[in-house]
Amino acid sequence: MKSKFVEYFSRISPLSEEEAKGIEDGMCIKSFKKGTVLLEEGQQSVDTYFILEGCIREYVVVDGEDKTTNFFTEGQWVISLNNFGPQSPASNNLICVEDTTVSVGNEKSAQEMFKRFPRFETISRAVMESFFTEQKKLMTSFLTDSPEQRYLLLLNSRPDIFQRIPQYQIASYIGVKAESLSRIRKRVLDKLK
Repeated sequence: MKSKFVEYFSRISPLSEEEAKGIEDGMCIKSFKKGTVLLEEGQQSVDTYFILEGCIREYVVVDGEDKTTNFFTEGQWVISLNNFGPQSPASNNLICVEDTTVSVGNEKSAQEMFKRFPRFETISRAVMESFFTEQKKLMTSFLTDSPEQRYLLLLNSRPDIFQRIPQYQIASYIGVKAESLSRIRKRVLDKLK
Protein backbone atom coordinates (compact mmCIF):
# COMPACT_ATOMS: atom_id res chain seq x y z
CA MET A 1 0.00 0.00 0.00
CA LYS A 2 2.74 2.43 0.89
CA SER A 3 4.24 1.99 -2.57
CA LYS A 4 1.03 3.42 -4.14
CA PHE A 5 1.63 6.66 -2.28
CA VAL A 6 5.29 6.80 -3.26
CA GLU A 7 4.36 5.98 -6.90
CA TYR A 8 1.88 8.85 -6.91
CA PHE A 9 4.54 11.36 -5.86
CA SER A 10 7.11 9.81 -8.21
CA ARG A 11 4.81 10.56 -11.15
CA ILE A 12 4.87 14.24 -10.17
CA SER A 13 8.63 14.36 -9.65
CA PRO A 14 11.28 11.61 -9.46
CA LEU A 15 12.17 10.84 -5.85
CA SER A 16 15.49 9.90 -4.32
CA GLU A 17 15.61 6.77 -2.17
CA GLU A 18 15.82 9.00 0.92
CA GLU A 19 12.74 10.97 -0.16
CA ALA A 20 10.75 7.81 -0.95
CA LYS A 21 11.69 6.38 2.46
CA GLY A 22 10.77 9.69 4.11
CA ILE A 23 7.31 9.54 2.53
CA GLU A 24 6.81 5.91 3.58
CA ASP A 25 8.02 6.57 7.13
CA GLY A 26 5.79 9.63 7.46
CA MET A 27 2.62 7.91 6.29
CA CYS A 28 -0.26 7.39 8.68
CA ILE A 29 -2.35 4.61 7.16
CA LYS A 30 -5.88 4.06 8.44
CA SER A 31 -8.62 1.69 7.35
CA PHE A 32 -12.32 2.42 7.67
CA LYS A 33 -15.35 0.20 7.25
CA LYS A 34 -18.06 0.94 4.71
CA GLY A 35 -20.44 3.50 6.22
CA THR A 36 -17.81 5.24 8.37
CA VAL A 37 -18.38 8.99 8.50
CA LEU A 38 -15.07 10.83 8.17
CA LEU A 39 -16.48 14.34 8.35
CA GLU A 40 -19.85 15.87 9.14
CA GLU A 41 -21.05 19.31 8.17
CA GLY A 42 -20.19 21.76 10.94
CA GLN A 43 -17.11 19.88 12.18
CA GLN A 44 -13.63 21.33 11.94
CA SER A 45 -11.71 19.58 9.19
CA VAL A 46 -7.96 19.28 9.62
CA ASP A 47 -7.16 16.02 7.84
CA THR A 48 -6.59 15.26 4.19
CA TYR A 49 -6.85 11.76 2.78
CA PHE A 50 -5.08 9.99 -0.06
CA ILE A 51 -7.10 6.94 -1.04
CA LEU A 52 -5.07 3.75 -1.32
CA GLU A 53 -8.14 1.47 -1.64
CA GLY A 54 -11.85 2.12 -1.54
CA CYS A 55 -14.23 4.98 -2.21
CA ILE A 56 -15.37 8.06 -0.30
CA ARG A 57 -18.50 10.05 -1.16
CA GLU A 58 -18.69 13.78 -0.53
CA TYR A 59 -22.13 15.28 -0.14
CA VAL A 60 -24.06 18.24 1.24
CA VAL A 61 -27.55 18.27 2.72
CA VAL A 62 -29.96 20.70 1.08
CA ASP A 63 -33.51 20.96 2.42
CA GLY A 64 -33.06 17.60 4.14
CA GLU A 65 -31.87 15.84 0.98
CA ASP A 66 -28.36 14.48 0.27
CA LYS A 67 -26.71 16.02 -2.80
CA THR A 68 -23.62 14.10 -3.86
CA THR A 69 -20.84 16.47 -4.91
CA ASN A 70 -18.02 14.02 -5.59
CA PHE A 71 -16.72 10.47 -5.42
CA PHE A 72 -13.07 9.86 -4.56
CA THR A 73 -11.35 6.57 -5.39
CA GLU A 74 -7.87 5.07 -5.49
CA GLY A 75 -5.11 7.54 -6.23
CA GLN A 76 -7.20 10.61 -5.42
CA TRP A 77 -6.93 13.21 -2.69
CA VAL A 78 -9.84 14.14 -0.46
CA ILE A 79 -9.18 17.67 0.67
CA SER A 80 -11.69 19.92 2.39
CA LEU A 81 -11.53 23.45 1.05
CA ASN A 82 -12.29 24.61 4.60
CA ASN A 83 -8.70 23.60 5.46
CA PHE A 84 -7.40 26.72 3.72
CA GLY A 85 -7.31 30.08 5.41
CA PRO A 86 -8.85 30.58 8.83
CA GLN A 87 -10.38 27.37 10.16
CA SER A 88 -14.09 27.27 9.52
CA PRO A 89 -16.68 24.53 9.96
CA ALA A 90 -16.99 22.05 7.11
CA SER A 91 -19.88 22.64 4.73
CA ASN A 92 -19.81 19.08 3.43
CA ASN A 93 -19.89 15.48 4.65
CA LEU A 94 -17.54 12.60 3.85
CA ILE A 95 -18.56 8.95 4.12
CA CYS A 96 -16.89 5.69 3.08
CA VAL A 97 -19.07 3.90 0.54
CA GLU A 98 -16.73 0.91 0.57
CA ASP A 99 -14.19 -0.44 3.03
CA THR A 100 -11.50 2.19 2.53
CA THR A 101 -7.80 2.52 3.32
CA VAL A 102 -6.21 5.96 3.25
CA SER A 103 -3.05 7.79 4.10
CA VAL A 104 -4.03 10.58 6.48
CA GLY A 105 -2.21 13.88 6.50
CA ASN A 106 -2.60 17.33 7.98
CA GLU A 107 -0.84 20.69 8.01
CA LYS A 108 1.46 19.73 10.91
CA SER A 109 2.73 16.57 9.21
CA ALA A 110 3.12 18.46 5.92
CA GLN A 111 5.24 21.15 7.57
CA GLU A 112 7.47 18.49 9.14
CA MET A 113 8.04 16.94 5.70
CA PHE A 114 8.78 20.36 4.17
CA LYS A 115 11.46 21.00 6.81
CA ARG A 116 13.05 17.63 6.16
CA PHE A 117 12.67 17.73 2.36
CA PRO A 118 12.25 21.35 1.19
CA ARG A 119 11.40 20.41 -2.40
CA PHE A 120 8.26 18.61 -1.14
CA GLU A 121 6.75 22.06 -0.81
CA THR A 122 6.96 22.43 -4.61
CA ILE A 123 5.59 18.90 -5.11
CA SER A 124 2.76 19.68 -2.70
CA ARG A 125 1.95 22.81 -4.67
CA ALA A 126 1.73 20.71 -7.86
CA VAL A 127 -0.66 18.31 -6.06
CA MET A 128 -2.85 21.22 -4.96
CA GLU A 129 -2.86 22.77 -8.44
CA SER A 130 -3.99 19.45 -9.89
CA PHE A 131 -6.68 19.08 -7.22
CA PHE A 132 -8.01 22.61 -7.78
CA THR A 133 -7.98 22.16 -11.56
CA GLU A 134 -10.06 18.99 -11.19
CA GLN A 135 -12.50 20.74 -8.85
CA LYS A 136 -12.80 23.71 -11.23
CA LYS A 137 -13.64 21.39 -14.15
CA LEU A 138 -16.24 19.64 -12.02
CA MET A 139 -17.81 22.94 -10.96
CA THR A 140 -17.86 24.21 -14.55
CA SER A 141 -19.55 21.00 -15.68
CA PHE A 142 -22.30 21.46 -13.10
CA LEU A 143 -22.86 25.03 -14.26
CA THR A 144 -22.77 24.44 -18.02
CA ASP A 145 -23.56 20.80 -18.86
CA SER A 146 -26.92 19.10 -19.00
CA PRO A 147 -27.51 16.09 -16.73
CA GLU A 148 -27.05 13.83 -19.77
CA GLN A 149 -23.69 15.46 -20.54
CA ARG A 150 -22.60 15.02 -16.89
CA TYR A 151 -23.70 11.37 -17.06
CA LEU A 152 -21.66 10.81 -20.24
CA LEU A 153 -18.65 12.58 -18.74
CA LEU A 154 -18.80 10.33 -15.68
CA LEU A 155 -19.34 7.24 -17.82
CA ASN A 156 -16.38 8.04 -20.06
CA SER A 157 -13.96 9.30 -17.41
CA ARG A 158 -14.80 7.02 -14.48
CA PRO A 159 -16.72 3.93 -15.66
CA ASP A 160 -15.78 2.00 -12.51
CA ILE A 161 -18.05 4.29 -10.47
CA PHE A 162 -21.11 2.64 -12.02
CA GLN A 163 -20.06 -0.71 -10.54
CA ARG A 164 -19.25 0.72 -7.12
CA ILE A 165 -21.90 3.32 -6.35
CA PRO A 166 -25.67 2.91 -5.92
CA GLN A 167 -27.67 4.39 -8.80
CA TYR A 168 -29.51 6.88 -6.57
CA GLN A 169 -26.15 8.39 -5.53
CA ILE A 170 -25.06 8.65 -9.17
CA ALA A 171 -28.39 10.34 -9.93
CA SER A 172 -27.77 12.79 -7.08
CA TYR A 173 -24.25 13.45 -8.39
CA ILE A 174 -25.45 14.40 -11.89
CA GLY A 175 -28.31 16.42 -10.41
CA VAL A 176 -31.40 14.34 -11.20
CA LYS A 177 -33.82 11.97 -9.50
CA ALA A 178 -33.26 8.20 -9.85
CA GLU A 179 -36.11 7.83 -12.36
CA SER A 180 -34.58 10.58 -14.55
CA LEU A 181 -31.26 8.72 -14.46
CA SER A 182 -33.04 5.64 -15.84
CA ARG A 183 -34.38 7.71 -18.75
CA ILE A 184 -30.94 9.20 -19.41
CA ARG A 185 -29.38 5.73 -19.42
CA LYS A 186 -32.04 4.50 -21.86
CA ARG A 187 -31.46 7.47 -24.21
CA VAL A 188 -27.70 6.91 -24.13
CA LEU A 189 -28.11 3.19 -24.86
CA ASP A 190 -30.55 3.94 -27.70
CA LYS A 191 -28.02 6.35 -29.28
CA LEU A 192 -25.33 3.67 -29.12
CA LYS A 193 -27.46 1.14 -31.04
